[in-house]
Amino acid sequence: MKRFVFLAIVTITVACSPVNRVLSDPEEDILYVTRRYIGNYEDYRHTAPARFGDPHLIWIKTSQDSTYGKISAYSRDCKFSSGDRLYLRRTYVTPGIYGYWMYQIENDSSQFYRVCEYQNDKKVLIQSWY
Repeated sequence: MKRFVFLAIVTITVACSPVNRVLSDPEEDILYVTRRYIGNYEDYRHTAPARFGDPHLIWIKTSQDSTYGKISAYSRDCKFSSGDRLYLRRTYVTPGIYGYWMYQIENDSSQFYRVCEYQNDKKVLIQSWY
């Protein structure tokens, strides 16, 4: 009888113990931050391609340059206006079976540019900002 009571107490304790919620939450219940404020637009600089076939880059300077550094994006010119609030948006793209995160810099209106995934001046990946 004592063994039965002990076994019942152990079973109830194990059944009621907390489980790791990270493993038990379904993928769709996890909240993702998809848009992050990165400062007000100040200026940009264009860099021509080093070799034939390389992309044109613009280096965007924001008011939070000390935190994020100059943000490099694919373009020849920048149509942001001085003082525009800029955001870094990430979008999950699934062109086939597997997907990946795509990053773009945008203002409150319809202007946006695709961002390089590696920031050369700060030596960090864009994904680490999320």
